[in-house]
Amino acid sequence: MLLLLACTTPSDTSTPAPDTDETATDTGETDPDPDSAVDTDTAVDTDDVDTAPDTWRSALYPEDWTPAFTDGEGHFLHDFSYAGYHAGEVAIPTAPGASFDVTAYGADPTGVADSTTAIQAAIAAGSAASAAGGGAVVDLPAGTYRVDGLLSVGTSGVVLRGAGSTSTFVYFTKTTGVDYAAHLTFGGAVVQGADHLLEVDGEARSHDVQVADVSGISVGDNVAIGWTISDAFVDEHGMTDTWVSFNGDWKAFFRRTVTAVEPGTSTVTLDVPLRYPAKMRDGASLRVESGYLTECGLESLALSNAADWASAWASTQVHVALFSEVQDCWVRDVVSFASPYPGDARGKHLMSSGIEVLDSRRVTITDSVMEEAEHRGSGGNGYLFEISRSNEVLTVDTIARGGRHNFIQNWDFGTSGCVWLRTTSEGGRSLLADWDPVGFEAYSEFHHSLAMANLIDQSEATDGWQGVNRQGESSGAGHSATQNVWWGLGGGGYLRSLQVGDGYVIGTDGLEVHVDPDEWDWNDSGEGTAPEDWTEGLDEAATLDPPSLYEDQLGRRLGE
Repeated sequence: MLLLLACTTPSDTSTPAPDTDETATDTGETDPDPDSAVDTDTAVDTDDVDTAPDTWRSALYPEDWTPAFTDGEGHFLHDFSYAGYHAGEVAIPTAPGASFDVTAYGADPTGVADSTTAIQAAIAAGSAASAAGGGAVVDLPAGTYRVDGLLSVGTSGVVLRGAGSTSTFVYFTKTTGVDYAAHLTFGGAVVQGADHLLEVDGEARSHDVQVADVSGISVGDNVAIGWTISDAFVDEHGMTDTWVSFNGDWKAFFRRTVTAVEPGTSTVTLDVPLRYPAKMRDGASLRVESGYLTECGLESLALSNAADWASAWASTQVHVALFSEVQDCWVRDVVSFASPYPGDARGKHLMSSGIEVLDSRRVTITDSVMEEAEHRGSGGNGYLFEISRSNEVLTVDTIARGGRHNFIQNWDFGTSGCVWLRTTSEGGRSLLADWDPVGFEAYSEFHHSLAMANLIDQSEATDGWQGVNRQGESSGAGHSATQNVWWGLGGGGYLRSLQVGDGYVIGTDGLEVHVDPDEWDWNDSGEGTAPEDWTEGLDEAATLDPPSLYEDQLGRRLGE
């Protein structure tokens, strides 16, 4: 269950405390005569004994921190508290609508017969009910369901719910025609309106943008703020001849909701601040959006799409579940399981990849586990929890094990404000081909262009995490990260933070940390990332206060 409103009480220190062997006790005055009776005035006052370990605060997160705080050298931490379902302001619902039992539509809980048509029929019935108002739950009772086709949800308010991740099992068998797709898709159909050009550069951490014309913009509208990947933008980041895939294209960097419109000043106020400067030079503009799928969920079941080994390696980028163009949706208590596919699945869970969130915002993934991919080779395979072109996605209390890049931001510009809280990454490995049983270690990472202002919080990685200049890899990913924060990361793995501009490593536990841009010669992954990223409290994560930056910021914003 996800509880995200707790606020950690700040300590009394504003900078890391030095190591000390001194014990803080109030002994009063000692009696010079050891044979005399103990005077009550000289006894240890146990009420005053400080038995708690010393804690420390980041210099960038003092007790009186506000989102405007900046140190004397221009360093600051973004407010990450907007991540997740409804920005963490309300709990994920437990009973969002009328129930539609898939077995009533002919689904076979024994796994013998194909249940594709029956489950999709239940989804259609639930979708009709939800469209009429009130939402709908498509229930999959305990059992095993074989799905030989694809499933999709295209109506807001529909939740697919099993009887629990140890009771309801759904396995997909389709191995052809699934490249760059998913066996289960929740998909909206977003349409963007005309450009409202900014008439003043948008400032990072500001809720306001000033546009040339506010006509057609209303409070409550969903909007995208973006700009063109211009030659000047590319050159500003030292990425000429590297960022080549999207040059000249307008990209939605920030997906927001309008909270106020002031016609007199042409100012539009947004629910979440900008994460990066939006410059008129690059044609920065605001576009009204419609068509997001909302209030949808996937919960309380286990999924698998692993098939025979050869088919898995003949396919590419096959996800078991995809959330595309959605807002305020969730994944809860969803795990992968060893496929019962009768072919050569070798005990694996997934053909290639697990759950992807694409072109979306304010999604929560909680209490879930994805593991054991078959195809972990090049070309975008083996990504267990993948986020692309999305904002304010919260991944919490979640485990990724035995993928290639277990947690990953991938492909294109436009990922920011996402939080990975209390996640665990284990056993990330890249395989060279279907005949390679060993491969080499791979990490959770920022994989593509300029993921900005994301937070990895109170998490563990026995393999590693990284954000570096990937140069020409992945069709010119180049600088993959800026202004991202690792906060309290442990697990004994590897951390490489080589971010363009500023990056932050605050509180680690047993990690091998690398932040020196000149240290890395392989593929020049530190090129253009000077100055060295901020580090603070290495191997002192256990006493970092607050333990979770996201939860503390959320508590502050909500007044908890």
